[in-house]
Amino acid sequence: MVLSNVFERFAKGSPVAVMARALMERALDPTALDALFRKQAERQYEKELLFSSLVDVMALVVCGAHPSVRTAYQAMREQLPVTLTALYAKLNGVEVGTSQALVADSAQRLRPVLNALGMPGSPWLPGYRIKALDGNHLASTERRIEVLRGCAAGPLPGQSLVVLEPETGLVTQMVGCEDGHAQERSLFEPVLAAVQAKDVYIADRNFCTLGFLLGIAERSGFFVIRQHAQIPVVSEGTLRRRGRTDSGKVFEQSVTLRLGERELVVRRIVLRLDSPTRDGDAELSILTNLPSDVADAATVANLYRRRWTIESLFARVERNLQSELATLAYPGAALFAFAVALVATNVFAVVHAAMTAAQKTHADAKIAEMPLSDCTPCTDAVLDGARGVAQARVRGRSVSA
Repeated sequence: MVLSNVFERFAKGSPVAVMARALMERALDPTALDALFRKQAERQYEKELLFSSLVDVMALVVCGAHPSVRTAYQAMREQLPVTLTALYAKLNGVEVGTSQALVADSAQRLRPVLNALGMPGSPWLPGYRIKALDGNHLASTERRIEVLRGCAAGPLPGQSLVVLEPETGLVTQMVGCEDGHAQERSLFEPVLAAVQAKDVYIADRNFCTLGFLLGIAERSGFFVIRQHAQIPVVSEGTLRRRGRTDSGKVFEQSVTLRLGERELVVRRIVLRLDSPTRDGDAELSILTNLPSDVADAATVANLYRRRWTIESLFARVERNLQSELATLAYPGAALFAFAVALVATNVFAVVHAAMTAAQKTHADAKIAEMPLSDCTPCTDAVLDGARGVAQARVRGRSVSA
């Protein structure tokens, strides 16, 4: 269909918001969402409320159109033929697997657009796919569940591990857990199951376990992970000087790791910092199984230092979106809200990539030069577009049985 004059005027006046709205429609296509739910849900079922309608309502809250689920429900009461109690029951019952699949599906649906736009910047390690891994504990909530009302501490509704492709900005995997106090290491299995050949996982020392490192290597993947002080080393070679980076001197040695009958020889990169970290560390030890002809010691040290991109992602989500609602005390609902926020950040990543591509063509376009964390005009436009599509979808589509 030929674009109408009205739409063309909107596209010219607010191109970023229009682009964000179109991408949100692609990432959250109702037919695809309902098919995803039917495939993933094990206990939940559709009755009066479709999963796609639930996503639309939560998107209104996450993107800031309404401060809470209650106010979003009240605003859309005529389009949602269920009670508020029923809506909360549906939210509370969203299974972790469904939320995880929602995030992965959004990345898969948006990746072709990114591929068409081209890589926003230079590849970190040509020929390899970089994945930054970190954990996120959801903020404590109100004591709305009866069993928690006597607790002195604020209840934690859950946590997740998040895998970010920092080169594209896409969150490709979320591993959710309804126990906010569980060890992050108990969530490693789904991450290992997703490892593909030539994936390079960058993570902090909390992820440095023998099982995790060996599991990545056995799947033809690679890692750049800071060494945990308690990880056992069978043997180690001579520590040799390998130059320096802009933050300190670099050294390298080979070390052998063993878990039962499984053994792995890796490189230990030691970075002796010119200035201590904020935690007071003057030296960082990084383990990697990347070949030295692919990444020398300085390259490995610089790769690890760039893992802050995933921490910036969490900060951006917290600052710009309502990803952690104090009123959603049930783990299913809290993790679902966080998943919808990650979908919105994937849309943001594509918008930023499009603006970067445009900047390459039009040298006078300055907004794409801004770092993601500082791109306030872009963020506002993306949120406006996301709010618009969520409101339009909830208003225009009845909820079927």
